[in-house]
Amino acid sequence: MGERVLVAMSGGVDSSVAALLLRQAGFDCLGATMRLVDNADLPPLDPHRESRTCCSLEDAEDARAVAYRLGMPFYVFNFVEGFRRQVMDRFTAAYQRGETPNPCIDCNRFMKFDRLLRRALEIGCDRMATGHYARVEQAPSGRWLLKKALDPDKDQSYVLYALTQFQLSHLLLPLGGLHKAQVRALAAENGFGNAQKPDSQDICFVPDGDYAGFIRRRTGQEFPPGDFVGPQGQVYGQHRGIIHYTVGQRKGLGLSFPQPMYVCRVDPARNRVVLGRQEDLFSRTLHARDLNLIACDELTAPLRVRAKIRYRQPEQPALAQQVGPDELLLTFDGPQRAVTPGQAVVLYDGDTVVGGGTIAG
Repeated sequence: MGERVLVAMSGGVDSSVAALLLRQAGFDCLGATMRLVDNADLPPLDPHRESRTCCSLEDAEDARAVAYRLGMPFYVFNFVEGFRRQVMDRFTAAYQRGETPNPCIDCNRFMKFDRLLRRALEIGCDRMATGHYARVEQAPSGRWLLKKALDPDKDQSYVLYALTQFQLSHLLLPLGGLHKAQVRALAAENGFGNAQKPDSQDICFVPDGDYAGFIRRRTGQEFPPGDFVGPQGQVYGQHRGIIHYTVGQRKGLGLSFPQPMYVCRVDPARNRVVLGRQEDLFSRTLHARDLNLIACDELTAPLRVRAKIRYRQPEQPALAQQVGPDELLLTFDGPQRAVTPGQAVVLYDGDTVVGGGTIAG
């Protein structure tokens, strides 16, 4: 029997096929699902809403069924408290700072590739595998690299930018060379009940999409109304509380203007939301914090890269400069729309992820 691998199984088709491929390749596999959300953390169930979140009880049962079909032991690990602290609390704190967080990146960073990987090693596994669409390769120098998937429509390297050398050295990504259609076909050929299961879309702990309601429940705080202001400080009206707004937002402002107006900045210190026209949303530079570099230890000189400031955005040419131990200054060749604090910026050199960080402003 080959290396022992823990396969992180969400109940979806991707992680199920990852397990299948590893079993076929001769690995000694066991499946595991993380229990992350307690019912007490969720809003009251709306029977009329069809949400597609991950990590539900049904997902765990789907994962168990696939593991059973493949002859793999299956475990559910209770990480509820860690998830509350590392993901939910970070989510609420970011909105309170006027930022727009990406909780799925935090879940990858602090739960899947930290807590779950450590648990895998504790129980005697050599490596961990997931169903992410990306590739891990080792350079001739011995350095581990993260690369884009071959399927550009499914590439998930953006959400994996925080991986460390240690984590990459223990990670298998079997789907990096496949297209989604191939994955679904493999699942159907092997009789998996989740072969046509839709991908999860909603945040698992906000299945109703009401971020503000979740933040109020989680913090026990109310967020008072304040002023909508223009770029020069002119008052336009009253907002409903800063947690309702994100940079680039146009709808839901409750105001009427002769031309479209957008959220350009959220100012929690003065409880203000700054509005502007479309052209006010553009900027050429950004600062990022919590820098994680994969392709090198540090940027000793300015580096030409292509960068993404959101998951679905095409990469844009830019110049990256490291300005502190974990700080980055990025200057784009052309203005970028709605650079949003709290979101991730990820740097690429061709297919290779250079690294990334959290946009600070």
